[in-house]
Amino acid sequence: MKNLLLTGYRAHELGIYDQKHKGIPYIKKALYNKLLPLAEQGLEWVITPGQFGVDLWGCEVVLALKEQYPSLKLSILSAYLNPEEKWKEEKQTYYRDIVRQLDYYGFVSKQPYQGGWQLKARDELLVRKTEGLLLFYDEEAAESGARFYKERALGKQQSGESYELILITADTVQSIAEDESMSRLDEVYE
Repeated sequence: MKNLLLTGYRAHELGIYDQKHKGIPYIKKALYNKLLPLAEQGLEWVITPGQFGVDLWGCEVVLALKEQYPSLKLSILSAYLNPEEKWKEEKQTYYRDIVRQLDYYGFVSKQPYQGGWQLKARDELLVRKTEGLLLFYDEEAAESGARFYKERALGKQQSGESYELILITADTVQSIAEDESMSRLDEVYE
């Protein structure tokens, strides 16, 4: 696989409203655990819609991986111009810091938000231009627009196309959190 779409929950869908939330490092670790073997196998591009949540945390992970795998490239393909303009200042700064480090930043529509057609066009383009999807989504845990990416990926598979679906679930993240907690306990008692 050369081009991977990375997306999942928006931060608010997980009850996360700032960058200090204790769950974010575990989500990043889950993303890292899935991305590292792909980078080792020659993954060239990670492309994301750039929404505040899993998309941007994934960008942080890819940026860290680029130190070890400099040929790995990162892109945000937004649905419309200036998606962050209505966010709080802290989130805007975070977004713009990531954008400055991207290998490619583009828009499907070079206009401000006008309607759902922009989101649909972006989503279709992202799935069409990638060979796989790394998705943090759990049907059992919380509803999300990320469900549509999973449906599109499964649709490509059912039509006979080679499209890899790599899922991270709430259980995956919970398991990482528990492992980290046990590691800290082991250190205390050694």
